[in-house]
Amino acid sequence: MIKGFTRFLQSPGEHLRSLFGPQDASGGHPEPRIIPRQEHPVSRQHFSDAALKVLYRLHNAGHEAFLVGGCIRDSLLGRMPKDFDVATDATPEQVRELFRNSRIIGRRFRIVHVRFGREVIEVTTFRGKPGDDHADHVAQQSDDGMLLRDNVWGSLEEDALRRDFTINALYYNIADFSIHDFADGVRDIESRTLRLIGDPATRYREDPVRMLRAVRFAAKLDFHLDPATEAPVAELAPQLLQVPPARLFDEVLKLFMAGHGVETFRLLRDYGLFAMLFPEADEAMAELPWAEALVERALASTDRRIHEERPVTPAFLFAALLWGPVSLRQRALEAEGMPSIPALQAASQQVISRQLQHVAIPKRFSLPMRDIWDLQQRLMQRRGKRAFQTREHPRFRAAYDFLLVREAAGELEPGLGDWWTAFQDADEHEQRRLLSKVGADPAGSGPPRKRRRRRRRKPRRPAEDS
Repeated sequence: MIKGFTRFLQSPGEHLRSLFGPQDASGGHPEPRIIPRQEHPVSRQHFSDAALKVLYRLHNAGHEAFLVGGCIRDSLLGRMPKDFDVATDATPEQVRELFRNSRIIGRRFRIVHVRFGREVIEVTTFRGKPGDDHADHVAQQSDDGMLLRDNVWGSLEEDALRRDFTINALYYNIADFSIHDFADGVRDIESRTLRLIGDPATRYREDPVRMLRAVRFAAKLDFHLDPATEAPVAELAPQLLQVPPARLFDEVLKLFMAGHGVETFRLLRDYGLFAMLFPEADEAMAELPWAEALVERALASTDRRIHEERPVTPAFLFAALLWGPVSLRQRALEAEGMPSIPALQAASQQVISRQLQHVAIPKRFSLPMRDIWDLQQRLMQRRGKRAFQTREHPRFRAAYDFLLVREAAGELEPGLGDWWTAFQDADEHEQRRLLSKVGADPAGSGPPRKRRRRRRRKPRRPAEDS
């Protein structure tokens, strides 16, 4: 079995064609297909123990239990799945009764999170189609067609057709280890096609975040969007303005913190979606020749660190995404006569305030982001003890990396980054030598500090003899 799976990993497309045959001559969706265990490579060995515990406990309690979505898709693509979602006919309350280590979350979609240490298994109840007879607390849509609540329970077949993309409507049945394919998702995996289930414009209006998911999957999986799925995106991009900023923060992390940030960013720009998430940054890119390159280089650095399994922080990415607008506002404030440092602080506050209307940035990230920006000024001031004080700042490393990105993007002349690179690795003698060169260094040491004139002390009169 292991040898067979290894061969499948080497050429998944060829094996899928041999397993499932050519596309139906009619060109439409085939009948729902149940693929028995001996005809697919997905194995329980690829699932986490926590996911199997949830599946078996639901099954033993008399419920249907399926692994669904990305974990099955990734297994068929030869990737080891990391996240596991379970679909069942059990209601959230029934799931909650089976698992003490669980809690029901969400109002728009009620789901159950079952926690095993640091791993969370998401369990959803089969969903049906909302009808006019359902009360608002069960199902509700806005005037624009966006789903505000969707807690109508249904059958497995109904749930499959409520999924967003065909490649995510694949179900692994723990009862017999078969795969249920309701929307021709296997063939779309073989052709590397991303296709929405149903009318794309309607599905995007139901949940505008699906446009972001389309871009994310296309970049992550190296898939192309089906023409019908692609066509409405540019026109419906403004629908994202209706999505709560807190939800969009979570989506931005998924977009840019998965190791495919550069390609994702380019697709977002191409489809007009980036301007809905970061409007002021998008405007700055049209005005500043280095702003787009700076974001791409920051994303490339983050992608590289993720692939090397090194730590990354959203604060660094948000600092890069919003640096263009901050620079423009700082420049305008300085032109009005405001000193450089107060202008930077005021510009930072203004940019963050506007950005929070679109994508929420929690303080645990916005405060370090501002430190990275503030340190850009201090990195230029290296005389005396300042270099040592800056080197000891908790955000120094992130600020230093950001300085290198600014130089590589063409915002700054090179030189200052090389100085700080040498200073960090030098011994005490070499550090003193580097500091002695700062005065003649054209890379910048900050504006010269004005020396205060010392008042001459009046000579004391000698005490008169008494």
